[in-house]
Amino acid sequence: MNTDLNPDFTLDLRGESCPYPVIYTLEALEGMNKGELLQVITDCPGSFRNVPEEATAHGYRFACDPVKNGQEFLFYIYA
Repeated sequence: MNTDLNPDFTLDLRGESCPYPVIYTLEALEGMNKGELLQVITDCPGSFRNVPEEATAHGYRFACDPVKNGQEFLFYIYA
């Protein structure tokens, strides 16, 4: 993982079940300026596949591969 990442915003979605992590992530990205970095923290297992699929489908790109940290998943997505 690139430890130099400095997110502009963090979205803590621990405890939220699917599909809410995807919905909230897309809503947050829509409200951000292009080029800003969003960190998403989730513990919903389905998010590991769903968040990258949906964010990519909506034209967003990732700063790095998703990170698994214990039971949590971390995503770093550029708006």
